[in-house]
Amino acid sequence: MGEIDISPGDFIVDMALDLKLVIGFVIITLAFIYIPVLNETIVRAALGLAMVLFVPGYSLIAVLFPGKKDIDGIERAALSFGLSIAVAPLIGLGLNFTPWGIRLDPIVVCLTIFTIACCLVANKRRHELDEEDRFTVDFARAYEEIKSEAFDDKTPLDRALTIILIISILLSICTLAYVIMVPKQGEKFTEFYILGPEGKADNYPTRYVLGDRRPVIVGVVNHEYRNVTYDLLISLNDSVSVTNLYSERLALGDNQTWEKKIEVKPDHVGTNMKMEFLLYIDGNMTAPYRECHLWVNVTEPLR
Repeated sequence: MGEIDISPGDFIVDMALDLKLVIGFVIITLAFIYIPVLNETIVRAALGLAMVLFVPGYSLIAVLFPGKKDIDGIERAALSFGLSIAVAPLIGLGLNFTPWGIRLDPIVVCLTIFTIACCLVANKRRHELDEEDRFTVDFARAYEEIKSEAFDDKTPLDRALTIILIISILLSICTLAYVIMVPKQGEKFTEFYILGPEGKADNYPTRYVLGDRRPVIVGVVNHEYRNVTYDLLISLNDSVSVTNLYSERLALGDNQTWEKKIEVKPDHVGTNMKMEFLLYIDGNMTAPYRECHLWVNVTEPLR
């Protein structure tokens, strides 16, 4: 193996075309994720799918197998998918134990750093080989090489296994693309909840002195797969009469959350009264769509 004397600038310029394309793909994907106009197109989902299922694995395979004779093209492509499916969940698992958590930005940053770092290491490993031994992708001859590697000089069993592998990869890509592009509509429902003043399911105001105002946090989350108009009603039921304490109409889009701290003021004294939080949908006030309640006591103020 001959010695290689190359400056850092030449090292980057002399990077193989496939590694340059990987880095370029990462940059384009970042643009479609974060640029406001681009991130509303369907291209974002397609690029994100490739970013998760192929690109990290391909860059890692480039590190592990820098030589053209290490593995053939079919094996390189198959392992790229397999390693990507392994790398992305492992990165997510690691982020789960960090302050950043499993969110879009940390995952994108980690996948970007991982992919670019692998490309740089792969480029270095390739330059440690003789030029004729380095793995390169000649896109002009790619079809002929894939055809040759897949079918020429193969036994019937090898050809059959190669065909099955190719079909499996294509079916996997088509299935994943269909699931992402045409997601199945899940169960339609609305989340309705009440929380204490600290935003927790604890320390609810249940003891009042007449005239007191005590805060309760009320939340609504729309999972109806459509825009919905809700009517919120808070009433006090003492088994003899029902009085309305608060009402509000709200319109929520699909997957939209509404949360508000409401000051509730009971208007009469009593024990074990039912403070009802009723949610009606689409103007239908005959029966509540969702409901929560608290049992409260209201006493006269001390004189």
